[in-house]
Amino acid sequence: MAASWCIEKRGSLRLDSFRENDNIPETGCLSIIVLGASGDLAKKKTFPALFNLYRQGFLQSNEVHIFGYARTKISDDDLRSRIRGYLSKGKEYEEVSEFLQLIKYVSGSYDSGEGFSLLDKAIAEHEFAKNSTEGSSRRLFYFALPPSVYPSVCRMIKNYCMNKSDLGGWTRIVVEKPFGKDLASAEQLSSQIGELFNEPQIYRIDHYLGKELVQNVLVLRFANRFFLPLWNRDNIDNIQIVFREDFGTEGRGGYFDEYGIIRDIIQNQLLQVLCLVAMEKPVSQKPEHVRDEKVKVLQSMLPIKDEEVVLEQYEGYKDDPTVPGNSNTPTFATMVLRIHNERWEGVPFIMKAGKALNSRKAEIRVQFKDVPGDIFRCKKQGRNEFVIRLQPSEAMYMKLTVKKPGLEMSTVQSELDLSYGQRYQGVVIPEAYERLILDTIRGDQQHFVRRDELKAAWEIFTPLLHRIDDGEIKPIPYKPGSRGPAEADELLQNVGYVQTHGYIWIPPTL
Repeated sequence: MAASWCIEKRGSLRLDSFRENDNIPETGCLSIIVLGASGDLAKKKTFPALFNLYRQGFLQSNEVHIFGYARTKISDDDLRSRIRGYLSKGKEYEEVSEFLQLIKYVSGSYDSGEGFSLLDKAIAEHEFAKNSTEGSSRRLFYFALPPSVYPSVCRMIKNYCMNKSDLGGWTRIVVEKPFGKDLASAEQLSSQIGELFNEPQIYRIDHYLGKELVQNVLVLRFANRFFLPLWNRDNIDNIQIVFREDFGTEGRGGYFDEYGIIRDIIQNQLLQVLCLVAMEKPVSQKPEHVRDEKVKVLQSMLPIKDEEVVLEQYEGYKDDPTVPGNSNTPTFATMVLRIHNERWEGVPFIMKAGKALNSRKAEIRVQFKDVPGDIFRCKKQGRNEFVIRLQPSEAMYMKLTVKKPGLEMSTVQSELDLSYGQRYQGVVIPEAYERLILDTIRGDQQHFVRRDELKAAWEIFTPLLHRIDDGEIKPIPYKPGSRGPAEADELLQNVGYVQTHGYIWIPPTL
């Protein structure tokens, strides 16, 4: 799908800042081309994100025309009907109808010059109708496609759909994860794409980096004086990064079995969060300065030890007819990563991700060391922790020990709490895809994965993944709806994590 967009200051955000940052000509139009427009990703994520940008004034009806491209032979109205249900929420019916009328559909193969010539012709006609000077238009290709077709699609774009850049225009591509299955396949894919596009043209999107609380990590760490002296091995005992889902594969068993929970969640999403938690302060907020520091974290990682890995598979997973009966794929994994540098030597970074568990949440949990010379004898109540709740019920809170109200000098655990739903009432938190699509328009690659970063990440996990693929490490069964196997809790205990008993964080209510 493609959306053409001209610059104007409007809405709650300042579009004129795009001109200031990027030298965007006022007359040039932007086309966002989403390949795979009839697929689930486009319907559930890309179209809703673009619709929300349209509602906020970033995509305006007198400037925008939308193109969808896929192999499915359907009409414009067919595509509109397919996506309407993912956009409409009752009160927005009129806006949805206006948005859908902007859509045009082009059908074609992903390795056919004929189809991409038709796409190029449709986009060029719209750019001409908008009086966009040749060479000033910008084209953003969004790959809502499986990685297997990335190389052929890149060749077609390069041969048939490139925009001239001599008058400020550009061509960029956005590719979705998974970026390969191991180091060799990731490097092969990077080489194939890299032969056709330069690194500044490539945006490897991981929607987790667009989440509000993930983007807050750097601000929390580097804009608050009281965190700076505490954020190191002298004060922090361990750090957990957790992703839990309360449902199983649910119709995606065949796809999931090809990748598993480590490739699907830990190697990319949780590892990206870890980099933000562990990195040194960058020279500035410039994308390359931030990404340089992330790469240094990955390059400082020690090899993962088998004894610090617990793999699990929920009972009933192999009942899915699309999953092989002898599948060795983990649906839950707990592992320890270690960073060999001055700041983090000896601090375990515990990564946990799993499906079919007893709760749904994603969070960062920083556990501090015990208070030396504790005169209140309150060690058994638990340690101080700083928790960033990524989803749901976005929040950040500090778990600390306070005096229990009353006449006795006794202590209890409580919290200092910033819950977004209470503190920022009426503020709509943007979806990750909205933010990242805007970043691609601005040319801001801070929240996208660089090639050397991708390579360093795969170097960490590939040896472990190959041992799992070869059946050398077997997953432990666990019951759906449980916390997972006891072995995972034992691993956490062995590396120093102290679980708090009797305290539960309850999101504040309005």
